[in-house]
Amino acid sequence: MRPMLEIENFVTFADYFRLAPDIEATLSYFGYSYQARRLDLPRTTQAIEWAADLQTRINEVLPYIGLTSEIARREFLIAPIVAELIRRFQVKVKVEFAVNAGHHLRGTLDYFIQGENNFLIVEAKNAEIQRGFTQLAAELVALDQLADDSTPLLFGAVSIGDIWQFGVLNREQRSFTQDLNLYRVPQDLEDLLRVLVAILQEKNAIRIGIA
Repeated sequence: MRPMLEIENFVTFADYFRLAPDIEATLSYFGYSYQARRLDLPRTTQAIEWAADLQTRINEVLPYIGLTSEIARREFLIAPIVAELIRRFQVKVKVEFAVNAGHHLRGTLDYFIQGENNFLIVEAKNAEIQRGFTQLAAELVALDQLADDSTPLLFGAVSIGDIWQFGVLNREQRSFTQDLNLYRVPQDLEDLLRVLVAILQEKNAIRIGIA
């Protein structure tokens, strides 16, 4: 099955968001399968008492910020989380990072975070999470083709600021799974951070189960 819109017409990762082809058909085009289910993602067991402080800071500014624009959601909800990960763990973050894995798999990654496991964040425009997942899937396929290590899983998330949703690409099985669980900010911030810390800091602890 091929995408409703021919992949041959797509040039950048942003096209997968803008033109919104079917995600399953898009992955099939590149030789990957797709499924959506609730995942039991890894969570760190280390103390992250700093999560409460970050949650307080976000709560303090929210009453004064209009979150109707993408810039506002990025600056006041996504960026503080990324900045805290840098501060606590010195992970490297590349913003608008250019990647080229071929004619249909190139463009810029919104956030490319490098830790024990690399992690992508797609900022979904106009709060269109599902469109963001098609873009995320294409970006993870590109990373799979470019990576020369043996990391079995590639992780990413689509965020509209106050909602995050994860995706996982299994390189050996050539499959992409969209986690149906939603993480809300600031309500679920500590749980979200526990997942992010496990992915970025605990390479040998990565296990994925079905919730």
